[in-house]
Amino acid sequence: MDASMEGLLETYLFETNSLLDGLDELLINAEKTGDFSEDDVNEIFRSMHTIKGSSAMLEFNCLMEIAHHIEDLFFYIRENGIDSLDQTHKSELFNLMFKSTDKLRSEIEKVENNEPLETNIDSFVSEINGLLKKISGESEDSSAVASTASAAGTNTDSPKAALPLPDTADHVPYFIHVYFEDGCGMENLRAFMIVNALQERELKFTYYPNDVDSNPGSAEKIVADGFYVGVYSEEDLKKAATVVGESQNIRSYEMLENEETSESDQSEPEAKAESIVHDPASPAVSAAPKSKPETPAPSKKKETAAPHGAVKQDLISVNLSKLDALMALVGEIVITESMVTSSPDLQGLNLDNFNKSARQLRKLTDDLQDISMSLRMVSVSGVFQKMNRIVRDMKKNLNRDVRLTIIGENTEVDKTIVDGIGDPLMHIVRNAIDHGIEENVEDRIAAGKDPQGEVILSATHTGSEVIISVSDDGRGMDTEAILAKAARNGILTKPESDYSQKEILMLLMTPGFSTNTEVTEYSGRGVGLDVVKKNVEAIGGVVSITSELGKGSCTTLKIPLTLAIADGMEISVGNSIFTVPISNIRQSFKATEDDIVLDPAGHEMIRCMDAFYPIVRAHELYSIPDACTKIDDGILMWVEASDRSYCLFVDKLIGEHQVVVKPLPPYLQQFHIKDSGISGCTILGDGNISIILDIAHVYEAARGIF
Repeated sequence: MDASMEGLLETYLFETNSLLDGLDELLINAEKTGDFSEDDVNEIFRSMHTIKGSSAMLEFNCLMEIAHHIEDLFFYIRENGIDSLDQTHKSELFNLMFKSTDKLRSEIEKVENNEPLETNIDSFVSEINGLLKKISGESEDSSAVASTASAAGTNTDSPKAALPLPDTADHVPYFIHVYFEDGCGMENLRAFMIVNALQERELKFTYYPNDVDSNPGSAEKIVADGFYVGVYSEEDLKKAATVVGESQNIRSYEMLENEETSESDQSEPEAKAESIVHDPASPAVSAAPKSKPETPAPSKKKETAAPHGAVKQDLISVNLSKLDALMALVGEIVITESMVTSSPDLQGLNLDNFNKSARQLRKLTDDLQDISMSLRMVSVSGVFQKMNRIVRDMKKNLNRDVRLTIIGENTEVDKTIVDGIGDPLMHIVRNAIDHGIEENVEDRIAAGKDPQGEVILSATHTGSEVIISVSDDGRGMDTEAILAKAARNGILTKPESDYSQKEILMLLMTPGFSTNTEVTEYSGRGVGLDVVKKNVEAIGGVVSITSELGKGSCTTLKIPLTLAIADGMEISVGNSIFTVPISNIRQSFKATEDDIVLDPAGHEMIRCMDAFYPIVRAHELYSIPDACTKIDDGILMWVEASDRSYCLFVDKLIGEHQVVVKPLPPYLQQFHIKDSGISGCTILGDGNISIILDIAHVYEAARGIF
């Protein structure tokens, strides 16, 4: 596939996925009100028309067929009004549309994965046509004939354009003759985009070639002869010219008047084609094929537009890999700037001008860093809105009355983070409904609750991280039952009496653990929360669970704003320097040998905030010589990650810095270095390397050497 086709495919996937996401949100909101508005019907029609046309261009026939038949369905609804449907038909329409968006999305995923599309969709098309037949009362045969003819690209009475076209093109008084930029490629698709834009303005028009939506070969005709848009009044001519002028990749266009058009009978199309007067600066316009409506003869130039450049756009789409490269480059600039200003060669020198310039450089690099980070920041609203569909489906399948409340959907995080939280949130929301919300309304009423259950999905900023929580007002979690199940499964690592409520709830994230006694579509297989924990930790976040029996539960995700740059505390252990993420640090304090106690296994513990926590000595874990060995000489850092909370003993704290996270070289993976509690590294201002610690894996590694 050449570069132009790859770019076209990327644009197609982005736009189609955006349209499907918008349709899901539209359908959810419409179903809540129990009806489609006129705007909803028009939006669905336009979306399906766009998907149909762009899919036809790329020869994704399966997608084109589905979108085409849904377009036919909503054309009928648009022409006859949504009020023409009874409530039963509306309910069937909602179910069919949700099923259709799922089908389209599944086929789009095949395109993304370079898998073959489904070739036999007759049963699905029959279901769409069956509903159209039911609501319209038309015979099945006539619907099938119209659909087949339209799918083949022929002009029938079935809806192909926003408004009906004339019987012939001979009676069109005004034309716009459009030429695209040389070498822009895919001229038929660009022409079809103009057609779509004109249809949205609800103009009465015709166009030639009239098969740009189904014949890729029409691009050659457009390159040679240009693209014609015909309208029927001067007012529509001006509106159409505005649309053409706002389109992309237009080299030039002319507005032409057909002098031979009159109220009297017109001459034969063949003669007309010969009488075209050409603009000397434009390529010759060849006659249209005799089997098609002929292109009229624009004999008098009414107005010529100057060569038209691209219209300024407020938004552009950028490949994520380019943003990754930009972020890496900015990180190198930040490191280099720090190395220059911290160079030991400058120590002791009186460099006022240099220091002034260095401060200005630091300000500019900080601004550049902030801007480059902001380019990757996207709202979590897209992920949050998808949860509406999860709740809707489970509500119907489990027959539970539950609503989803979304708070803080405009919170922004890194694009990579947003992509990583979709699956975890889906699992958590499913658990909240399947495990949390009571099955019987009577149980909720007896407990003094609202008969309708509620799941609250919220997101908030807290400085360097985002906190996303999923809470429900359901039955809550029985910690005694969880502990008993864990004991039966043999996953307890200490006596049952030693487990706190928090530790018991975190047992739910053990692989294979499930409290359901039977397997359902949504739960009971022991796969879910352990995947949530793994995925969230993969993006540098932590998961915690709180619950109160009879009151409800809450699952909280603490995730960083970005994976590329992090706030860290630099610490020293002997002659080595490490970085601990600020988000993992709860407290730092001095202690004495008298404060240390030993557990029955002989492990060091220390009391902090009315609880005892194990001590991990960094110099012992990493075998670092010349480090502090006495508690009195060093410092303890109370750190926490997921369900792990302990105190890390280090020599001293150097200071808090914003660090550029560098991944470890791939060849180190063979040594399983991440299992030693090392997640990456960063380059300090003096050029030295600081190891970034993974607090959760540090504890696991330390426990392995106890």
